Amino acid sequence: MPPRSDYSPLPVDLLRAPITRFGSSVSMKPLLLAGLLMVFCPLTGIANQNGRFSDPFATHRQVSKSAGQKQHTEDDPCRLNFDSHQAITLLEVINQALCFNPQTRLAWANARYQAGQVGIAKAAYLPTMTLTTSLSRGINSSSSSNLQTTTISNTSSSAAADPINRFTPVLSLSYLLYNFGGREAVLETAQKTLDASNWTQDAVLQSVMLAAIQAYYQVFASQAAADASLVSENATGEALDAAKTRHEVGAAALVDALLAQTAFAQARLNRQKTEGEARVAAGSLANAIGLQADYHLQIAPPSVPRPSLEQEHNVRQMIEQAKTLRPDLAAAEANINAAEASVKAAEAGHLPSISLVGNVGYNQTSLPSETQSWTVGMQISVPLFTGFNVTYQVRSAKEKLEVQRANFDQLEQKVSLDVWKAYQLLNIARDTFKSSENLLASAFQSERVAMGRYKAGAGNIIDVLTAQASHANARLQVIQAQYAWLTQKAQLAQALGRLDYASLP
Repeated sequence: MPPRSDYSPLPVDLLRAPITRFGSSVSMKPLLLAGLLMVFCPLTGIANQNGRFSDPFATHRQVSKSAGQKQHTEDDPCRLNFDSHQAITLLEVINQALCFNPQTRLAWANARYQAGQVGIAKAAYLPTMTLTTSLSRGINSSSSSNLQTTTISNTSSSAAADPINRFTPVLSLSYLLYNFGGREAVLETAQKTLDASNWTQDAVLQSVMLAAIQAYYQVFASQAAADASLVSENATGEALDAAKTRHEVGAAALVDALLAQTAFAQARLNRQKTEGEARVAAGSLANAIGLQADYHLQIAPPSVPRPSLEQEHNVRQMIEQAKTLRPDLAAAEANINAAEASVKAAEAGHLPSISLVGNVGYNQTSLPSETQSWTVGMQISVPLFTGFNVTYQVRSAKEKLEVQRANFDQLEQKVSLDVWKAYQLLNIARDTFKSSENLLASAFQSERVAMGRYKAGAGNIIDVLTAQASHANARLQVIQAQYAWLTQKAQLAQALGRLDYASLP
């Protein structure tokens, strides 16, 4: 006897069963509904990730639009185009740093991640629906032995039943109605943590902006120092030529030429060192704006104004202002609020929760029978014993709150020190610039007089070399004081929490 078609491979038989074996006595509506749900749910998940439902709670609106944009501002430096073939200005250097420095991208990614956590917390206010579907195939068989045999035959008797195909979809619903503030506390924790992430991003933007400004000015300060070293090298070369000439005519001893030769070698060494430092500064600037250190940048020279003579004397008022403007201090305060909400959420773990639950089920088989069922009701969950898990969650949350409070106090003290140091360094740079200008003028005259006296035979080489060293040192001090004043202005603005484009010279 050929094998029965009922014992064909399982996947093919299951596909055929709803049509060839269930027949008109079985309704096709549940099958169609389940099929649509199984197709629609994955497509909905894809749409949730890439389409209009990717952010149903619009949490992305609570985060800046790009890595270089501060919150509560419309200016987005990342929308500007950057042409690397033209000389870039200080403003373009800052824009590049804000948009492409890994630190700003990391801070922005953390803020977007926390925005997703806010969405997760808001999802707890909506019901959850789950579709569970099972497809099965089985055989129910029974056999009986007849103890009274009346006939003897060469054939045997057996009984077997046809396979039974079963399809059981169940749609379940669960909706948390009330859990004594635990859900609200979780949302508040996520929201305050997002606020802290946004303030942290603003603090990182100011830090990166300051680093870009310092790197930009350092390029030109290093180049100016290299140029000054070259001038000093030429001056010592002139002194060397004069010493050799006087020695050749017998008007000076050999020691003059040797001392001049030593000074010239030292000047050349200083020039080579400062030129190397200028190349290092160029690589640091490229790195600050997100480029490789060996990238060749064409940089437009800055406008270097003279330091103003006005000074702000009310340091106490500046410190109090910084406490209201510093984004890192605002982030620390938001972390305290988030920790307080976390304590509430942990304490709610001791309390019961009330939920609305329900499900709709359908059981369909290849036999001429089908059943439907549904339930709806209220569910109360009371945590009787959790192995002290909730107890330690509350304890940990309270300790985390103390950590955040201590961090805030420590940062508040640091803010006052940052303002005080930046204020004093700015005043030092302002005062030393004026003094260094006077020193440069005096050193220049001393060098010219000493060189003239030596060439005329009225002076000695020691006076010339001393005057040249003083002149070189004065040139370097003027350069350092001028660029130090510019960088310290930016440092004070960052310490006050108001470093932005308006604070640039």
